Formats: sequence, C-alpha cells, structure tokens
Amino acid sequence: MPPVISIVSKKNSGKTTLLEKLIPALCQRGYRVGTIKHDHHGFEIDREGKDTWRHKQAGARTVVISSPRRIAMIKEVDEEVSLDRIVRHYFADMDLVITEGYKKERKPQIEVFRKKAHETPLHSKAAPGTLVAVVSDVPVDLGVPRFDIDDFLSLAAFIEERFLGAHLPP
Repeated sequence: MPPVISIVSKKNSGKTTLLEKLIPALCQRGYRVGTIKHDHHGFEIDREGKDTWRHKQAGARTVVISSPRRIAMIKEVDEEVSLDRIVRHYFADMDLVITEGYKKERKPQIEVFRKKAHETPLHSKAAPGTLVAVVSDVPVDLGVPRFDIDDFLSLAAFIEERFLGAHLPP
C-alpha cells in the first residue's frame, strides 16, 4: 500500500487550497498522487436527470460511468468503508495518497492552521503521535516541523524525504 498522509484542520482553514498547490509540486517530482476527501455529513455527486442518477433512482446499488479517460463509481454502502480498505482497493497504483479530513484516523497528519480563521490549532503539543507537521500563517510550536502557509515546495520536499524514500518514481 502507498503511504497515506492526512491534511487536517478546523473548518475553513485552507486544506483544499494547500492541496491545490501541494499536489502539482509532488506530481512535478514524478509521483503519482491520489486523494480522498472525507465528508462525515454524506454527499451527492450525481446530478438529477443524468443517466447515472436515473439508474440509482431505479434501484441500482452501484453505478459506474466509464469513458476512454475516466471511470467513476457511485456505490451504496451499509456502513462507512475504512480508509485502509479504500486505499487497498482503489489506490494501489499510486505512490502517495493524501486525504483531506480523516482527523480520527491514526495516519500521519499535517495540520493547516490560519490565525485569521481560528484562535487555536486543532492539535496541541500533547496531541497523540500522529501529527508530523504544521502549515501556518503565524509562528506556532506544536513540537513538529512548521512550514509557512505559502511554502508548499518545502512541504513537498519534507513529504518526499519522510514518506516517499521507498516509493521513488522510476
């Protein structure tokens, strides 16, 4: 299985914005990066009236749409599928999987903290050993390396060194 890193924070701290910069930096280094977005509220990706939506409305529990360049699956599940199972079944061909969310999983976490969004970080120095780095717009000491919120290149180098040594691109 590829290494899994979770980008975590309190709401509206800039996780997606960071990923929009970090993913290309890792891809330019030759890595195949997959992402998983966790939404504990549930979600809908199919649009009303589209064929796949109509298939689901008719009672299909799994719907796949395929084209020469993409495949997407919508599958009803009876309970949440574990992160490890998702990675094992769908991301085996990746060098790295980055999740957005999954705060409760025991995976290495990089916290995004913006002072103008929240008073305090999600983690504290006393947090369990899952926190490996913090990305912030202000100096904050959580006992792990800190990267400036705009320094995604140094963060990519940190991830490469710490997590991808055994997964070097060809």
